[in-house]
Amino acid sequence: MGWIGDTVDSVKSIQIRQLLTQAVSLGMIVTSALIIWKGLMCVTGSESPVVVVLSGSMEPGFKRGDILFLHMSKDPIRAGEIVVFNIDGREIPIVHRVIKVHERKDTGEVDVLTKGDNNYGDDRLLYAQGQLYLQRNHIMGRAVGFLPYVGWVTIIMTEKPIIKYILIGALGLLVITSKD
Repeated sequence: MGWIGDTVDSVKSIQIRQLLTQAVSLGMIVTSALIIWKGLMCVTGSESPVVVVLSGSMEPGFKRGDILFLHMSKDPIRAGEIVVFNIDGREIPIVHRVIKVHERKDTGEVDVLTKGDNNYGDDRLLYAQGQLYLQRNHIMGRAVGFLPYVGWVTIIMTEKPIIKYILIGALGLLVITSKD
């Protein structure tokens, strides 16, 4: 019967205690990942310390599928820095370069204007209606490092959900059928 038959026999022979042990192990893996994520959030000061570049707007510097590591500090944002920001009413963060910094004389707060390196114009058309600059609360972090192409896994699983479900199912089956 082959691999499928062996897998079915393996699942049938699982004892309750073994099943609970496997469930606890899986829970510990998931919990560990969440703790690491929350720890990174505390260390970097960013609500999302790692993001994937989803478009070609920052080419040639960053390509689609690159993973960016973010850090958010109290230092003022400068022109030329690459930031990741959220727009009111949009779910997906955007990675672009700061091209202009505007300091308000009355409050001393700094507003920024961004642009994708591969885009023709600035990002004012992306901002909320009537918004000319981004405020600090829109910025999730500054790019401090990257890994090329590693984010393609995330892009493929988002664009083709069946692959995500097959992968999750295979990993779950592997956890359930492992003997240790």
